[in-house]
Amino acid sequence: MADPYRSARHRARAAVRALVLAAAIASLSVLSVGCSNVKELSYTPVRMDPDPARTKTKEVSSSLLEMTGVQGKVTEPGPTVTRCREYGDDLFSLSHPWSVYGITDEQVDTGMAALRTQLVANGWKITKDGKANSTAQSPEIYAENDSQGFAMVVTGRKQSATGGPMLLFKVISHCYRAESAAALDGEY
Repeated sequence: MADPYRSARHRARAAVRALVLAAAIASLSVLSVGCSNVKELSYTPVRMDPDPARTKTKEVSSSLLEMTGVQGKVTEPGPTVTRCREYGDDLFSLSHPWSVYGITDEQVDTGMAALRTQLVANGWKITKDGKANSTAQSPEIYAENDSQGFAMVVTGRKQSATGGPMLLFKVISHCYRAESAAALDGEY
């Protein structure tokens, strides 16, 4: 007569072997799909090294300042390099935070109004036009220019206990493809 426990043990061992084999196959398929977690961009990055990309970013920032029609003092720091590692080792973007200060509350209002008109007239798409998520509820505009490969946000801050009126900009480029990943070493 057959041992009923032997048959149950045999099925259990077979099930364990099947699970181990399935786990091994699953881990191999993950490895064979690709070892990197590189994401795809929705555009083809332009080949450009950091120095010309910085120049282009400064030009975009200057054109935004012109669009405001506001005369004031402008902060000096230039664009900084940030690697787009999730898309590839040789990709980078530029971030350029700057502001216009030494202006009046009225210039904040006129500068923001002029930007609303000029952005659209110059190929920018306004993606948000409202109030900043802050206690002051300052006016804020987000815009993108896909043909130039830039996005920006500007906040209009009026006189407060913590500071004078100013327009605060942050300009960000699409990712560029450097000549090589080594070309980005030491960039900031």
